Amino acid sequence: MGMTQVFSTDGLLIPVTVVEVNPNVVMQKKTLENDGYEAVQLGYEEIKESRANKAQKGHAQKAGTTARKFVREIRGNELFSYEPGQEIKADLFAAGDLVDVTGISKGKGFSGAVKRNNQHLGPASHGSGHHRGPGSLATIGRNNGIINKGRLLAGHEGVYTTTNQNLEVIKVDTTDNYILIKGNVPGPKRGLVVIKTTVKKNKTTKPAVLIDRAPAVVEVKEEADNGDETVSV
Repeated sequence: MGMTQVFSTDGLLIPVTVVEVNPNVVMQKKTLENDGYEAVQLGYEEIKESRANKAQKGHAQKAGTTARKFVREIRGNELFSYEPGQEIKADLFAAGDLVDVTGISKGKGFSGAVKRNNQHLGPASHGSGHHRGPGSLATIGRNNGIINKGRLLAGHEGVYTTTNQNLEVIKVDTTDNYILIKGNVPGPKRGLVVIKTTVKKNKTTKPAVLIDRAPAVVEVKEEADNGDETVSV
């Protein structure tokens, strides 16, 4: 949803990304006996019945739910306690957990070799004639002068599937369905991300205690003397 900042009780400013977490529905469980590997298939964001095809409707019907727009598999058997049709919510994680967040990076359009591949600029002096060019493409005649695949040149930049590892969960709110994750996560606003427990050795850390900025509720009681009657407000 975007980035903001929160403060801990010891005065530390923490930059966080706000991730909206609507319930994920278990669509299917993959097992070693039937599929050759273990995984749980999750569905996110409902599709209108008129827009779902027969395959989507049939697959969802087996799980006792409706068709979903995004379907992803989570490898491993950590979620095997959930059965098809059950919902997984934000409370799967807690403050202090360390997670890996996978998403599709922002698109940068057509970018030059300097920006895209971190190549050096040419001489900046007058008369050089070469400042941001790709440089020589000579192949020394060994392959008939063709450009081999993988050559670092200008081209489309961004829109890669990438993962930010070892990010700390600062806060989990199941009432408003969001998670605060320290730092940035891949992708633009409204982008879809997958949050998993980190593959690193340490899975948790000491959670930060945030300052509670909720307005305090103070009960005010006043007495007014109206003749012989006393009214409490």
